[in-house]
Amino acid sequence: MTDLHQGDITRILAGAAGLSREEALERLVPLVYDELRVIARSRLRDERPDHTLQTTDLVHEAWARMAGDRNPPWNDRGHFFRAAAEAMRRILIDHARTRTRVKRGGGAIPVELLETDRVTWPDPDTVLALDEAIRRLAEQAPRAADVVKLRYFAGLGIEETARALELSERTVKREWTFARAWLLDALRDGTD
Repeated sequence: MTDLHQGDITRILAGAAGLSREEALERLVPLVYDELRVIARSRLRDERPDHTLQTTDLVHEAWARMAGDRNPPWNDRGHFFRAAAEAMRRILIDHARTRTRVKRGGGAIPVELLETDRVTWPDPDTVLALDEAIRRLAEQAPRAADVVKLRYFAGLGIEETARALELSERTVKREWTFARAWLLDALRDGTD
């Protein structure tokens, strides 16, 4: 993606293009659709093999949720993709909740957090446990939780996460290291 393309996205989102909300959303779709598909494909690749959501389904559902807001609160490209990552995370969590009626808690659920930069979820219970742990992390360390959401749910690298959150790469790495350790402890213990 070129810097001009990134600048176009930010201009449209910030309202600097002088477009109506409908015109802005219409122009935004072709600029972000491919990137949303890459994010969705990345997320679904790490889901269980029998997952019923497809890449296009996840992108369209996320877009519908995001564009459905009366006044989308996106200031720039980074803000938009943070919102997209959150929307996809919520969709996957909602999907997991409908797949299982088992209550949360009771025993630790093993999740590989230290071996790779991305987590794989073998079942809906693990998705729900991770979601709960991320919510608890957000209460104590919101910036670290934002880093986790962008790294895990949007599939962004360190540099992209730093740009999206307007942080230095060093800060993102520090938050990432802290968040992974915190989540690993929380998932092992079932408590924070």
